[in-house]
Formats: sequence, C-alpha cells, structure tokens
Amino acid sequence: MKFLTAAAIATLAFVQPALARDVTVDVTAIVEHPALDAVRDGVKDALGEAGFKVGENLTFNYESAQGNPGTAAQIARQFIGNGPDVIVPISTPSAQAVVSATRDIPIVFSAVTDPVGAQLVKQLQKPGGNVTGLSDLSPVADHVALIKEIIPSVKTIGVLFNPGETNSVTLVELLKKYGAEQGIAVVESPATRSSEVQNAARALSGRVDAIYVPTDNTIVSALESAVAVAVESKLPLFTADTESVSRGAVAALGFNYYDVGKQTGAIVVRILNGEKAGDIDINVAAGTDLVINPAAAEKIGLTLPKSIIDRATKVIK
Repeated sequence: MKFLTAAAIATLAFVQPALARDVTVDVTAIVEHPALDAVRDGVKDALGEAGFKVGENLTFNYESAQGNPGTAAQIARQFIGNGPDVIVPISTPSAQAVVSATRDIPIVFSAVTDPVGAQLVKQLQKPGGNVTGLSDLSPVADHVALIKEIIPSVKTIGVLFNPGETNSVTLVELLKKYGAEQGIAVVESPATRSSEVQNAARALSGRVDAIYVPTDNTIVSALESAVAVAVESKLPLFTADTESVSRGAVAALGFNYYDVGKQTGAIVVRILNGEKAGDIDINVAAGTDLVINPAAAEKIGLTLPKSIIDRATKVIK
C-alpha cells in the first residue's frame, strides 16, 4: 500500500473544471459521528470546487445507516435503484454493502482501513471493475510510539473495538504486532453495539495502563461513555481519530477527515469527467495530525511531555 506524495496530492487537488451537465452523487455512511460527517462535507466541497454545485448541476443525496448493517444494505439497494453517476460509501461496512450490491455503478469508497481484507477489491493498483477509493489505514506503529512517549512505563494497552468491523480487526492485529515490538501487551475489550461501549471500557479498569480506540465506528459513535469510564478510572484514553480529542481523549495521531473527504471528492470528479473507477489506484489518505487535550490529561493526573506539546498540530483548549 503506498502513500500519496506531495506531488500526487497537488495533482488530486487540481482538477479540470466540471462539465456543464447534471450529475447525481449518492453518499452513505454506517453511522453519524464527527469524522465520517467531515468526510461527507469534504466530498461535497471538493465537488463544488470542481464546478459540480448543489442546486445547479449536482444532486447530492446522503443517508446514514445509523449503525445498522441491515439498513446499510437497504440504503445500497435504494441508491442503486436511483441510478446515480457515482456512489460514495464512507466506512468499511457501508462500502461492503454497496460493493456487494452493484457491479455497474462507479463506487468511490472512503475511510476504509483495509480494502483488500474487506473484500472490496482484489488489488490496490488498478483494481478493475467499478470500485476505487481512499484508505485511511492508521499509522498504528506511530500510535504505539506516541503512547509510550507520553507514558514511558506503559506495559498494557486496552483496546475497545467491534469485532464485527473488518477494519477494526485489522487494526487490533497491527496494535498487537507493534505493541509486542515495544514490550507492550494488548488487552481486547469488544463491544458490538454502542450501548455496550461503557461496559467494555469498565472491563479494562484495573487491568491496563491506557485505553486505545482505533477508527472503529461503533466505539467512536459512543466515545463519551468510554471517556467517562477512563476519567473515573484515571486511565488515559488515546484514539486514532483526531476529531475525538475534543470529546475527551488525551491525544490522537491521525487524519484530518475533512481533508480525507476532499481527497475522495477529487477521485469522484475524475470519474465524473470520464475516467473509469477500476483504472484509478487506491492510495492511503495523505497527512497525519497530532491533536492533544491537556485538560483531559490533567483530569486524570497526567502531564503531557513538552516534546508532545511542541509538535502538536492542534491543542484543544
């Protein structure tokens, strides 16, 4: 899997003016939370900058599955029945629902950790067929290094995740791998729905030195309940989702998901302007931001190192 270079980002950001014709882009996400909402908004804005504007020549439909895979499948069938020019599923579960439902309509997925592991495509370069998109594979090795820098004595990390999300299973395996390289054990605490997140977090109390939340839609949608337990247990909670830091996480190293949406939208524009989805390589989204929340750290008696504060992209006040 390759990362976008600065030149490639510039190429994606520069698109030819859109053709003066009416198009329809249907967008769906497995659930509504700040990161996925930011992807949606970035897609819409990228289309607008390219000349496809809502109310003029663009019909932009959006549906959330509200965390229900069955609803995601219904939305996929509804969209396909509408016959849009492009479908943009955001998150792995929504992408799986759409990809399994059509081989004809172009699909540009976004915020998918492992497109091959999720069986969306067989390969990342020129994937063929009607599917392409953008991966948000987290820099998990860097996450482990970040946690160790903030808590040098860390020996165990508890991970909250939904084992039903293919993306999360991939990330947990990577966490185990990179944790082991640093002498850190990983304790799994699964939650299959948002209502289970609080109890899953409580199950980690007294067993771990820190809590880690990957880009898991189930956990992120109920993050406040995990944060409450972390504060009560005096445990630092780290996430892969930078949008979650303002919601109480101590720190996150990850993508600006609005930028992920704009990069995804640039791919959609290429298809609207005549390229075939299957001819467009699948890349990992560009950019990582370090976002910290000193107040959240202070609540649990943790002081963030100056080295972390100095290089933070954003500090939540």
